[in-house]
Amino acid sequence: MVEENNNDVEQLEKDEEGVSATADFAKLYQDSIANIKEGQIVKGKVIGVTAKDVIVDIGYKSEGAISISEFSDPESIKIGDEMDVYLESKEDENGMVVLSKQKAERAVGWEMVIARYGEGDMVDGKVSKKVKGGFMVNIGVEAFLPASLASLKNFGNLNQIIGQAFPFKIVKINKARKNIVVSRKDALQAQKDEDKKKIFDNLQKGSTVSGIVRNITDFGAFVDLGAGIIGLLHITDMSWGRVSHPSEVLAIGDNIEVVVLDFDTASGKVSLGLKQKTQNPWETVDTKYASGSKIKGIVVNLVPYGAFVELEKGVEGLLHISELSWTKKYASPNELLAIGDRIEVQVLDVDKNNKKISLGLKQLESNPWLEVETKYPVGTRVKGKIRNLTDYGAFVELEDGIDGLIHVSDISWTKRIGHPKDVFKKSEKVEAVVLAVDAANRRISLGVKQLSPDPWDDIAAKYIQDTVMSGKVTKVANFGLFVEIDRDLEGLAHISEIPLSEGEKLEEKFKVGDEFKVKVLKVDSIQHKIALSLKGV
Repeated sequence: MVEENNNDVEQLEKDEEGVSATADFAKLYQDSIANIKEGQIVKGKVIGVTAKDVIVDIGYKSEGAISISEFSDPESIKIGDEMDVYLESKEDENGMVVLSKQKAERAVGWEMVIARYGEGDMVDGKVSKKVKGGFMVNIGVEAFLPASLASLKNFGNLNQIIGQAFPFKIVKINKARKNIVVSRKDALQAQKDEDKKKIFDNLQKGSTVSGIVRNITDFGAFVDLGAGIIGLLHITDMSWGRVSHPSEVLAIGDNIEVVVLDFDTASGKVSLGLKQKTQNPWETVDTKYASGSKIKGIVVNLVPYGAFVELEKGVEGLLHISELSWTKKYASPNELLAIGDRIEVQVLDVDKNNKKISLGLKQLESNPWLEVETKYPVGTRVKGKIRNLTDYGAFVELEDGIDGLIHVSDISWTKRIGHPKDVFKKSEKVEAVVLAVDAANRRISLGVKQLSPDPWDDIAAKYIQDTVMSGKVTKVANFGLFVEIDRDLEGLAHISEIPLSEGEKLEEKFKVGDEFKVKVLKVDSIQHKIALSLKGV
């Protein structure tokens, strides 16, 4: 009997323990339900997948449903997968808990981004889609990228950035609205500035850098060195030789190596050189082109005073117009030469410091003027053809390239010659006497009057002082009258020796051709002058 009672007590204790355990579990369950609130992020486990929803157990009295459209890869969802979900509503019209995976991700991402980043910070992100006014970027949470901040200028079609990952700069955070605005443009500029600084930090005068020709102008080419650094390659630094236009050396898009001549970090300016990659050819010209040596070159330019001849790339010499011929006088070098002609010349002088080389063409032939003094000694009678007439005389061609000058004062002993054309005609043959020879300056002086003796001693004897004779006016000047007293013999009656009434003018009283008596005042046989007077006759 006692044993049975003991058994009953034990069974009663067990029943009481079961009731107590059930009560505890129920309390815990009620507490868990009470702690789950709408708007919270809770842990959930996938327990089923339908065509429209993913069924998730969050430990609530009923399961929750998440629209399958919230999953980027629905086929990868497996039973038992765990995830954070956002509790939108504890019960919908079907008694299901309404959950959202995307809202949970956004909430978690927002807190993470806010905790980690601030305005002005750089963040990596991926452009997810295009929206009105710009793009949405996933940086852990969706951020807005305005179209104006999507790139630097001249990027092209912005739609090509969709789906691509880039660094961005956070330019605005609105915590109240949970909005973030980012800029790819600022991130690109920051990277560009950093790259530019690195390039300038590594630049050194004289160093060689690579670049791409972006533009060509009349004065040079602009070379892109990277990071937005554009250097100028001036036309004078492209080649040691003559360059008429940069397009002769470079083309847009060419990848070239250039030498840094100078740079300014503050202004961002860089001066570049291409010819500096090779040795300056002028450094060795004094040994390569010794005075007196003969060399071949190409005529590259013609100017009024001569021709520039390229001896090698970067080295030109001047062939002066006076060095073209010993005998012929050229008005312009193009009478003999043309651009592109390959000619042989002689080096006359080299000025290495001033980069000048004097060349000669006539020196390749013998100088005919060296024989002139022997061939035409002073006093020799010569014959030639009038080649040219000038105000001061007539040029007579004695032989090919050898001319002599008959000065106007050496045409006649007695006649006053106003212009050589009054006596000679072009191409007329004349005889003359050699008066002087200057081979160094290539000059021969000739005289015609010297063909006959000087008559002035006889004139002085014939026309003694106070001799009166008839004369004819040949010219009326403001200082007197020129009067012909014999054939080709004139004297001057000064105005002081001409009787004039008060107010009477010389040119009104006398005309060319008037005849009257004159008196000899003086004959100067040295100066070849006769002074006349109209007074007392």
